[in-house]
Amino acid sequence: MSIIVKPVITEKMTAQGEKHNRFGFVVAKTANKVQIKDAVEKLYGVSVESVNTQNYVGKVKTRNTTRGLAIGRVNKHKKAVVTLKAGDTIDFYAGI
Repeated sequence: MSIIVKPVITEKMTAQGEKHNRFGFVVAKTANKVQIKDAVEKLYGVSVESVNTQNYVGKVKTRNTTRGLAIGRVNKHKKAVVTLKAGDTIDFYAGI
């Protein structure tokens, strides 16, 4: 099982990356901060200063359909915000 599921690429996280050298990742629910730090350092070849994690509970969503009201839940996930040491950066668009 991989620790890092995917990077979080939003306007807010892009601004954090440019200003504070922070990058976000969706990670495995069972991963801890040490495992996340090791995975980011190994995958991107950077030095990690700190890791902050957040657990998100899936929201309940409803929508009207022709067959009536459909109720569902968005998947829950865990997000990690990784602060890199000065001088290091991650370019998510390099392989495109």
